[in-house]
Amino acid sequence: MGRPGPYQLQAAIVACHAEAPTWDDTDWTQILVLYDMLLRMADTPIVRLHRAVAVRYVLGPAAALDALAPLAEPLDGHHLFHAARAELLRDLGRRVEARTADRRALALASNPAQRALLAERLAWT
Repeated sequence: MGRPGPYQLQAAIVACHAEAPTWDDTDWTQILVLYDMLLRMADTPIVRLHRAVAVRYVLGPAAALDALAPLAEPLDGHHLFHAARAELLRDLGRRVEARTADRRALALASNPAQRALLAERLAWT
């Protein structure tokens, strides 16, 4: 049996989420390890974006925001980049910047459910 490929690693990440009885019980350290392995095979901005979410729960929002910084140009047109960035900025108490990022995410989102969630987040802050 050979080493796991990108699909096996993605499946293992999904399994970590599925096996956790609650959000707080998610094994974020394992997920981060799996994303680090996945990056060696598929180093894409989207994989790095998802990895940054795991970084948030393992190393904190400042480290996750640092992980997102190099993705600003390649993912500028991707609403999830801006939505994730907004969450991290909010975690760090940077509310004005978070609202700006939420507005950008809302402008880019086309899915009605995602748009509703982003609009709701803007109403909260």
